Amino acid sequence: MRKTLTGLILRPHQKESALIKLCEKKLHAPCRYFKILKKSLDARDKSDIRWVYSVECGTEPPASVPRVFRQVKGKPRVVIAGAGPAGLFCALRLIDHGVAPVILERGKRVEERAEDIRKFTQTGVLDPDSNVQFGEGGAGAFSDGKLNTQTNDVRNRDVLDAFVRFGAPEEVGYLGKPHVGSDNLKKVVANIRAYIQEHGGEFRFSEQLTDVRIRDGRLAEIVTTRGSEPCDELVLAVGHSARDTFEMLLSRGFVIEQKEFAVGVRMEHLQEKIGRAQYGAGYAALPPADYKLVSHASDRGVFTFCMCPGGVVIPAASEEGGVVTNGMSDFARAGRNANSALVVQVFRSDFGSEHPLAGVQFQRKLERAAFAAAGGGYRAPVQLVGDFLADKESYYFGEVRPTYAPGTAFVPMQAIFPRAVTDAMKAALPDMNARLSGIAAYESVLTGVESRTSSPVRIVRGPDLQAAGIAGIYPCGEGCGYAGGITSAAADGIRVAEALAEKYAEI
Repeated sequence: MRKTLTGLILRPHQKESALIKLCEKKLHAPCRYFKILKKSLDARDKSDIRWVYSVECGTEPPASVPRVFRQVKGKPRVVIAGAGPAGLFCALRLIDHGVAPVILERGKRVEERAEDIRKFTQTGVLDPDSNVQFGEGGAGAFSDGKLNTQTNDVRNRDVLDAFVRFGAPEEVGYLGKPHVGSDNLKKVVANIRAYIQEHGGEFRFSEQLTDVRIRDGRLAEIVTTRGSEPCDELVLAVGHSARDTFEMLLSRGFVIEQKEFAVGVRMEHLQEKIGRAQYGAGYAALPPADYKLVSHASDRGVFTFCMCPGGVVIPAASEEGGVVTNGMSDFARAGRNANSALVVQVFRSDFGSEHPLAGVQFQRKLERAAFAAAGGGYRAPVQLVGDFLADKESYYFGEVRPTYAPGTAFVPMQAIFPRAVTDAMKAALPDMNARLSGIAAYESVLTGVESRTSSPVRIVRGPDLQAAGIAGIYPCGEGCGYAGGITSAAADGIRVAEALAEKYAEI
């Protein structure tokens, strides 16, 4: 006998073993099988914070039924450009269907990449092909590793299960807001690589796709930094910062559209104060608090994005002469500060051009302005929230010290961003503060610029997921405009793999 039970309640001080006793009361028998399906924190009433569970339990475990995938016919040569979430999960699903792909990655293995990022952070020496944006694991490998998503794709479950299978904490499979942490992500990515290689897949690091050759409307061969080669199917999982690849594709006749995105700053507070604001006096008994806020106080949407409890602000440039910030935290989220992007919608009309890559130029202009304003060396411009709201320059830090390691310089954010962006942030901060006290605290720190929130382009694909007018090439993931975050990018990689498997399925 098995049952699914929902709405089970535990207080923060109670151990999860208490759930088994609740299950046995419902079963009227010993509980020999128990699995948490979902766990979420209900903190709407600070005087009655509770964990809410859905579980499956029973007097015996369910029979294990292996999943069977339809195998392909022939041996198509599939090349995946990019080893971020879209590329890696596309490869995993192709292997399920009997296809061993080649994965090209312009950057390095995640272990070597971590060393390059450390070097950049400490010395200001940037490797344009091995950084927070480029390398095995993609941009998400150096983040908080959040796996929650607003999409309802059935493949999201497969993504979570795969993360746990390859070494993520088991709770990733059932938490309402799962996160892996950058420390665990590196291990997971390395384990995925090993599995792909064990099943015949090939990784080629420090090798970039530089051209595609089209004949009669179909892919004929690809060109990389090591030469040309034939290719039956190409998956473009290049990431949202592959600006040179976007330029190449545009020159080859791909249909590329401008895509609106958001830009802004990283905002830092003391994690302890965020905990008190969210949970009240009992915050210490709960996980480090996060938040997600949206404001419509102006004619542009403003929202917090990629919130990293107990994390740090990191340098995320991929081009020389530009400052880009991102947030990162390890699984424990044990740092002194909380940080989050505070970003503002930008519209196509802001780009000043109808050119498909005008959004790229808009990003680049902000990044270079930040670099110049802070005096070079990849120092980042910073300003206290109170001074920003009062149109004053900052001269000192208070209780919140910035975590951006390459260094900072006091710069008014109005000197970097268009007036429409700073006006929207000014309207949003007091509005958000009314819902989460302390968000607009005077000594909180703004660090610029957060410019890579999502891809500035969409590489148009048809219902068959192939590039518009070009057979054999599959735009995929966040970089091509079809996802927003680790989980949705991975799910899109699976979707593309399934389309390829269907194309070559045995009859």
